[in-house]
Amino acid sequence: MTFNDGLVTANLSISLDGFVAGANQSLEDPLGEGGERLHDWMFKQREANQSIVDQILAPRAYIMGRNMFGPIRGDWPDDAWNGWWGDDPPYHGPVFVLTHHPRDPVAMQGGTTFHFVTTGIDDALAQARAAAGSGRVSVAGGASTVRQYLAAGRIDRIILSISPITLGAGERLFDGLDDLALKPVDVLSNELATHITYDVVR
Repeated sequence: MTFNDGLVTANLSISLDGFVAGANQSLEDPLGEGGERLHDWMFKQREANQSIVDQILAPRAYIMGRNMFGPIRGDWPDDAWNGWWGDDPPYHGPVFVLTHHPRDPVAMQGGTTFHFVTTGIDDALAQARAAAGSGRVSVAGGASTVRQYLAAGRIDRIILSISPITLGAGERLFDGLDDLALKPVDVLSNELATHITYDVVR
């Protein structure tokens, strides 16, 4: 399936009981307890899921919440933490991190630069759109950030990679989105995940 330029999208792995991360995020469990299993499809059957991986990495700019960037809360104690992904994060473009605490941009290998936005979701989206040009912007996560953009009507399309597991606790994606309506437009399935692409109904 192809994506038109200029879309705002979100791509998330989700459990059967609606969690996109497990409980108790920590350095040892970046996605919470059991949360790494949500992404088995990407690492154990990457070739079978390559079209979805390509969609995840296709955007020209990304937005993420502070909690997705790392486990540090409050003021930045120093500049030592630069994300979970090592020296060469997978984004290879500008990433706008929502935070209440200012920090200078962090340039990484491979073209990824983290920009820290303290002025809210709409300003982060405006900056991401400007950086992306005619390309796509992805709201990368976590759950709270995607919920905010869905509630504000700012996301056009969402891919849910449904893992055939339950987590029982953690971060739910759709809590509080009682009026959200999605239209399925594409499905790809294999033994580790069912990937459903939805348009967000306005």
